[in-house]
Amino acid sequence: MTESEETTRGPLEGVRMIEFGQLLAGPYCASLMADFGAEVIKVEAPPAGDPMRVWGREKVNDRTLWWPTLARSKKVVTLNLREPRGQELALELMAKADVALENFSPGTMEQWNVGPDEALAANPRLIYARVSGYGQTGRYKDRVGFAAAGEAMGGLRYFNGYPGQAPPRAGISLGDTLAAKQAFEGILMALYWRDARGGGTGQVIDAAIVDACFAMTESTITEYGLTGVIREPSGSYLSKIAPSNVHRSKDGKWVVIAANHDSLWKRLSALMGRPELADDERYATHRARGEHEHELYPLIDEWAAQFTAAELDAMLAEANVVSAGVYSAADMYDDPHFRERGLIVDLEDPEIGTMPVPGITPKLSQTPGSIRWGGTWEVGADNEEIWCGLVGLSQGELGDLQQAGIV
Repeated sequence: MTESEETTRGPLEGVRMIEFGQLLAGPYCASLMADFGAEVIKVEAPPAGDPMRVWGREKVNDRTLWWPTLARSKKVVTLNLREPRGQELALELMAKADVALENFSPGTMEQWNVGPDEALAANPRLIYARVSGYGQTGRYKDRVGFAAAGEAMGGLRYFNGYPGQAPPRAGISLGDTLAAKQAFEGILMALYWRDARGGGTGQVIDAAIVDACFAMTESTITEYGLTGVIREPSGSYLSKIAPSNVHRSKDGKWVVIAANHDSLWKRLSALMGRPELADDERYATHRARGEHEHELYPLIDEWAAQFTAAELDAMLAEANVVSAGVYSAADMYDDPHFRERGLIVDLEDPEIGTMPVPGITPKLSQTPGSIRWGGTWEVGADNEEIWCGLVGLSQGELGDLQQAGIV
């Protein structure tokens, strides 16, 4: 192996994960594992597989553009978990794995006799990760949970948006992604405890969308519990943190300008040609600027409107003031920074062709991981390798199971 090949190895090489998930939260967690070198075997129900194979707004050559990224670097097999023989095979598969991941409603895997009790009995070293809407415990555990509901109950929707208006959602499935990342963190910690700390045994990880959203709410609960104050939506800025807001440029684009630290504010006021504002008692300190934010923001609005977004970007960067354009997908695609950082990379797909996809983050110097292939379009493409090569079925047994609709 050459030095360059060595540095592309992922830190999770040698870890085998069985993914029983579908749609987004579970599969995204497994994608992170695969990006960093784990062997991920995705189990799909025959004959159609994961609905994500056909979900997504846009298509090229009648293929969804979401699946190749979400299922990248994964091996795909089919298995009917509703059948007793399918359940036996699931346990045999987990017996040869380091991690199992599922994101069905709580109790579903138990109903199929492949829950954590059965799986850990078959493999005491197994890390069994579960992602759900509300968690495996608590009064809401049996509710069906999607990202939209988790973001609402977890607090993110309430203080997003503008006062008096309907709480908006982000244009992405934020709750799913947050829960997936928490499951990913839990898996890594459990693997470390099992292998490096001498624990030697597996454990169950309970990640939930509500939990993951709630964990992002900073000090809002403490503020309410001790003062009775409820943090309210404040639109395009955080109240009392000034100046830090979006401002419209001469060419109609939005630019974030953040100068809420005293030194940053001095630089910005000088750039605006108003250095006296830095010493004005209304704006001289962080607290004073917060109290007078409604007077301050129109001053910056008026100044910013004289310049294009590109001019503002150059001026603010030169003055060492925090700023950024509010980027669309087109802006990110066109900015060379995203390819220089490996945030956008090209993936060759046999059905779609060359397609830009999100790269791997974070960046590791010695074991950065890699995208080995895009999502496999053929359902059950790796059945023979996994069921015969790994589990040990004969070709005849595999054929019989396929005829019976079990794999």
